[in-house]
Amino acid sequence: MLLAGSDDGVYRLQDIGDPEATAERVLETDRVYRLRQFDGLDGLLAASVSGLYHTADGRDWHRLGVPEDEVYAVAASPSGETIYAGTRPAHVYAADAGDGLPTDGSDWTALPGFEDLRETADWGLPRHDGVAQVRSLHTHSDTPDRLVAGLEVGGVFVSDDRGDTWVARHPTGFDAPHTNDVHELAQGDSGEYVAATGSGLYRTTDAGRTWARLDDGHSQRYFRAALVHDGVIYAGGAHGPSPTWNDDTDHALFESRDGTATETVTTPASEELAIGWCVAEGDVLAATHRGTVLRRAPDGYEAVGSVPTPGGLRGRYLPVTWLST
Repeated sequence: MLLAGSDDGVYRLQDIGDPEATAERVLETDRVYRLRQFDGLDGLLAASVSGLYHTADGRDWHRLGVPEDEVYAVAASPSGETIYAGTRPAHVYAADAGDGLPTDGSDWTALPGFEDLRETADWGLPRHDGVAQVRSLHTHSDTPDRLVAGLEVGGVFVSDDRGDTWVARHPTGFDAPHTNDVHELAQGDSGEYVAATGSGLYRTTDAGRTWARLDDGHSQRYFRAALVHDGVIYAGGAHGPSPTWNDDTDHALFESRDGTATETVTTPASEELAIGWCVAEGDVLAATHRGTVLRRAPDGYEAVGSVPTPGGLRGRYLPVTWLST
């Protein structure tokens, strides 16, 4: 089944293929920022404005009690024994999950190394009330001690000792004003990440030591989300942030097959911005800010469903994932 995190909770689409199919809300909560699954951990985790939630089956959910209410990112160690939560204000919390999932705030500890980092950092923007949030967290089985964080606004930071110490690995040296405005880090292998930022799309193959820009030659420079799958990079680009999406509909869906240049691909929802990505039984799925679900077919994209995107600014975030049942 497809699960989608919208402005008022998590929705389920049992079958993909019918554009008229009705999505059922299975978790009522405030805006959802991330839906993640991990090899070492059963079920699914949803990070939202009102906390972090877990489900084993996509139907019954339990809140995990992170000390900060607003959880923007979540990760798990490759073994599944540790869960990490990234929050607003920017903290990274860790909890032991070896004997069961954490349910209380006392089960979580703010990583001291990240706390030291934020003491000296100049994060956030006036339009964000001067507050930053951890938007992405990643681990990888090939580098079990590595933890990678993407901040809005703050940049990319890497720890190779499970969060004890951190180094900055932002995209730098580009003619772009907001490369530290990292909306999502999409992970490929242990060293490959694609940064969807407010000023371009960037790729690294060495955990952020060097970066290449992918969106040269295109006017759409604002990216909310990306996906790396089978050597292909997928992303949707706009001219500006979410308040402009309904008026300026010159959006683009990009694909990159050589790790450098991106190509524009047409879709049945050309006026909608792709802001959520996942892989469902081998097929790439995208979700747009108006709730259209697209599937990548051999000859292009096709609409295969929809999910509600209520609110004045529709679908500023729409993470999606496929949960096998």
